[in-house]
Amino acid sequence: MRGLLFLLLLAISFPLHSLENRLAGNPSPYLAMHGGDPVHWQPWSGAVLELAKKQGKLIFISSGYFSCHWCHVMQRESYRNPEIARILNEHFIPVKVDRELDPALDEHLIDFVQRTRGRAGWPLNVFLTPEGYPVAGMTYAPPGKFKTILERLYRLWEQEREQVTELARNALKALEEARKGGASTEVFLSDVQLAAAFIDQAMKLADELSGGFGQQSRFPMAPQMAVLLKLQKAYPREQVAEFLQLTLAQMAGQGLRDHLGGGFFRYTVDPHWRTPHFEKMLYTQALLALLYLDAAAVLQDPAYRSIAYDTLDFVTREMAGRDGGYVASFSAVDAQGVEGGYYLWTMAQLRQVLSPEELELARRHWRFTEVAGDGGGLLPLQGETVSVLAKEYGIPTGEMEKRLSAVKKKLLEARKQRRLPGDDKQLAGWNGLLLAALSRAAGEAGGERFREPALDLKKYLLRHHWKEGALLRTPESKGGTAASLQDYAYAAWGFSEWARLEGDDPAGQVAREMLSVAWQDFHDERGWHSGSRALLPGMPAMEAQQDGAMPAPSAVVLRLSLDSGGDLAGKAKKALFRVRRPVQVDPFWYASYLPLLMSSSATPQAGSVGK
Repeated sequence: MRGLLFLLLLAISFPLHSLENRLAGNPSPYLAMHGGDPVHWQPWSGAVLELAKKQGKLIFISSGYFSCHWCHVMQRESYRNPEIARILNEHFIPVKVDRELDPALDEHLIDFVQRTRGRAGWPLNVFLTPEGYPVAGMTYAPPGKFKTILERLYRLWEQEREQVTELARNALKALEEARKGGASTEVFLSDVQLAAAFIDQAMKLADELSGGFGQQSRFPMAPQMAVLLKLQKAYPREQVAEFLQLTLAQMAGQGLRDHLGGGFFRYTVDPHWRTPHFEKMLYTQALLALLYLDAAAVLQDPAYRSIAYDTLDFVTREMAGRDGGYVASFSAVDAQGVEGGYYLWTMAQLRQVLSPEELELARRHWRFTEVAGDGGGLLPLQGETVSVLAKEYGIPTGEMEKRLSAVKKKLLEARKQRRLPGDDKQLAGWNGLLLAALSRAAGEAGGERFREPALDLKKYLLRHHWKEGALLRTPESKGGTAASLQDYAYAAWGFSEWARLEGDDPAGQVAREMLSVAWQDFHDERGWHSGSRALLPGMPAMEAQQDGAMPAPSAVVLRLSLDSGGDLAGKAKKALFRVRRPVQVDPFWYASYLPLLMSSSATPQAGSVGK
């Protein structure tokens, strides 16, 4: 009887042939912007699986985020296309996911696409059987190709449903085995060997001409850079020092950084750091501020500290949200849908804002450079320094700084007339990263101004996200989404840094409580779970999570637990024994674990890991 009642309620909630778009007014700006699509988008939930089973349809999950350029493009080209919408509505259960609200689901799906296609990204589009087994996945596709894929898949499903289900089930089993990796090794690398393995792998991936890692686009790779700095301090190596200095200079001087307004973009599309993908993420600012603070200490260059402070000034000025928290991101596209439109200039616009003399000075100092994009435009980059210009103009450095400041003010005032959409979600984990960065900066020379925003942010997290011993990813006023492991790890990091700055034991106690919940809710004998609710089969538990754009949450929990001592440290030591194998096999992608595995009693010698 209860089962019959459930099915009746389900039929009422989801009429069999009359689904409608349920995203209008969603607290997530990303989901809400799809509320006007003709696609009958459903939010992700267990009811979606039940509905798919009832109707016998494949589930189509599209995961993305508000500031993602190609997510906007695919919405414009495909999800607002009436014919594509008709196919999705008739033959699939279409689901939209905000990856920033459901990172565990996104990680599971992106791992599937990465392993089956060799690359992945956003928008992330995955087709699932009604039982939740992934069938196929892809990223952006132009509308013609996307329509063809949809038609082929639903016809295949209608004609060979049992075979497709069996293949998907077997593929997931193979994926689970691949995630476990090979057999465990009895060989344990020494600290010196482990450091050498990481440095050697990093330098093989390094571009020693342009800085950064890889051969195509350029991401900051903050976790790997942070560990490379730590190892450079312990095991100095000239080649590594030169690479670190080059990469830090390229990130700060080229197109990854907004040279007028401050802050960093998420990545550049070229290997020379010139053309950014224009979204600005809160976590990028926090992690790069921490990285440049570390660089100032390790490489003994206070200029890096100034870059960190400039980044945090941008965040506190431009990304402040409600009640002391900070928003998630600014979009890559402007209000007119033009990628980079908020940041790019034409020569006519510059002439309209500046006098001929000011324009000449601006072009020399900011080296306005043509970049590719929707419409192209001139992007400010780092040009001639203040001291060089002052010498050439025959004026004191202080006077040149005043002139450049006046020019910059005019440009920023003109830029503020444009509108830049943003995602106003305030996420516990990302705000925790920022609390860590602000607290660290507040304890550095000249960083005292960051103490007050750090205090306000700590109060905000306690008031809006830490409720009765549990963490909320978003505040109750924005849906009160349950926190993930990422949130607990990064929020605990922030409170630990604040406690270290202020000697604030209550803040340290909150950090320890967050760590205890993280162990209880996200760790078991199989390893770490990214989220507490696994609606799909095969959502992984991993002994060691890989670093991504952000450090692996499990590595952060382990580090903070070791620092906390007591039972938490005991748990961390046991768990660390299990992560050694994947770290030794592929240290670059597990960088955040290296300092934890390397014994604290080691006394490294200069040059001991190579020249």
